[in-house]
Amino acid sequence: MASVVLSEAEKVYIVHGIQEDLRVDGRGCEDYRCIEVETDVVSNTSGSARVKLGHTDILVGVKAEMGTPKLENPNEGYLEFFVDCSANATPEFEGRGGEELATEIVNTLYRIFSNESTIDVKSLCINPREHCWVLYVDVLLLECGGNLFDAISIAVKAALFNTRIPKVRVLEDEEGSKEIELSDDPYDCIRLNVENVPCIITLSKIGCRHVVDATLQEEACSLASLLLSVTSRGTLTCMKKLGNGSLDPESIFEMMETGKRVGKMLHTSLQKILDKEESLGTTRQKVGFLG
Repeated sequence: MASVVLSEAEKVYIVHGIQEDLRVDGRGCEDYRCIEVETDVVSNTSGSARVKLGHTDILVGVKAEMGTPKLENPNEGYLEFFVDCSANATPEFEGRGGEELATEIVNTLYRIFSNESTIDVKSLCINPREHCWVLYVDVLLLECGGNLFDAISIAVKAALFNTRIPKVRVLEDEEGSKEIELSDDPYDCIRLNVENVPCIITLSKIGCRHVVDATLQEEACSLASLLLSVTSRGTLTCMKKLGNGSLDPESIFEMMETGKRVGKMLHTSLQKILDKEESLGTTRQKVGFLG
């Protein structure tokens, strides 16, 4: 993961500020940086989104392709995740430098979406045991400015909200062979219900307190972080500890309560942005180099 080198004086300045609920950029301990969300940014995908969280920039594309259901779940479609750590994000990702981080992000996403209530994968099944929709979710890290996991989860949820899957009909002839017919109407499509898709809230323990949406400088002062997967109803679906430091039970409980509270507010704000983007349709102005 991208990192910065700080002097002891800089670390003391950051830690002491957080103890007074005042961070270097003026935020409180439970405040996020400004989040920019843009959907439908890549034309050759079924759904896409770009999220900027401070200096962290994430691009996600979702491609729906027809495949064969897995043997253990013959009546369901499924999701596949791929993460590319661009060398433009940080020099540390040059060569195979970003592989370990990419694997960690992919495993985290699989763990979050393994919950049956997250996405209705049964709606992705076309013909049991024969055909289903497979959603390939590609995550590209364009810039790393701290709090990667949160930004990626927001971008994945926004891209899935934007995803449109063509409606299909299964036709059977007299001989019993089945044929699949795709609708020609681009508006005749299936939309995914992302209400239960969780967002990741990362809480970093710095000194005696914990903060959400840590910058690279704050991450350098933190020995341990707690990664929480929180739904729009404030339900925790999974939890993971990052870093080499330790967390006492009381701190973990406090971080869980903060994560649930902040997660509900994040979901509400995100849904408002997505609904606004959706209402603008094709009239909205495209911004950035993808516009």
